[in-house]
Amino acid sequence: MVNSFAICFGISDEDIPKEGKEQIREEAVREAEKNVDLLIRAYDAEELEALPGRTVEESLELLIMQNLGRARDEAGNIAEKYFGIKNPGVLMAKSGARGSMLNLTQMTACVGQQSVRGERIRRGYQQRTLPHFRPGDRSADARGFVRASFKDGLSPTEYFFHAVGGREALVDTAVRTSQSGYFQRRLINALQDLEVKYDGTVRETRDTIVQFKYGEDGVDPSKTEGGKVVDIDEIIREEIEESA
Repeated sequence: MVNSFAICFGISDEDIPKEGKEQIREEAVREAEKNVDLLIRAYDAEELEALPGRTVEESLELLIMQNLGRARDEAGNIAEKYFGIKNPGVLMAKSGARGSMLNLTQMTACVGQQSVRGERIRRGYQQRTLPHFRPGDRSADARGFVRASFKDGLSPTEYFFHAVGGREALVDTAVRTSQSGYFQRRLINALQDLEVKYDGTVRETRDTIVQFKYGEDGVDPSKTEGGKVVDIDEIIREEIEESA
C-alpha cells in the first residue's frame, strides 16, 4: 500500500513578518542600490576599470547586473529563513514537486532585475527607458529593477518593466519550440537507418559497421546515473551501510 498525503498551499503561506521585510529592504535591496550608485559615480568620474575583453560601459552594466542579481538571491535567502523547512511552498520547491525557490523569492521578497537579451532594459525613449526618468539615468529603478514582490504589488513602472522582460520569454518559448522540433526531425531522419545489433555494434541497413560499440562505450544513457558508467559514490555508500 502506498502512503500519500496532500499539500495545501495558500496565499498566507507566503507571509513573512514585518522584521523580515525590513531586513530584505535594508540588507539586500538598499545595499545593492548603494553599490550600483557607487559604480555609476565611478563610471561618471572615469575611475571604473574595464573588465578583460569589455568596454568600460559594458563592464559597468555587467557589474550592476551582478549586484542586483545578488540582491534578489540574498532577499530569497532571508525569506527562506522566515519560511522554515516545513512551509508548504518550500517543501514543494525543495522536493522538486512544483516550482522553485526563485518563484517563492519573487512572490514574497523581491522580483529582481528584468532583462532583455541578457542586459538591463535600455530601449524606450531617447536616452531613457520611460518618460518617468531623466535622460541618461543609469540607476537601478530606471533600467528595470523591480524591488517589490508580487504579493506586495508592483508599481506602474515596475509592472511595465516586468511586462517587457516577460514578452521576451514568451517569444523565445514560441520560437524555441519550432526550432527544436525541426532540429529533432532532422536528427531522426539522419539516424533512422542506424540500429544497435545483438553483438553491441551499430550498423546501417547495408550491415556496414558505424560503431563497434554503441556510443563508443556500450553504455545505455537511460540506465546510468548522471551519465556515469559506474556510480562509485552509491557503491561506496552501500558498502558502508552493509559493514556498519
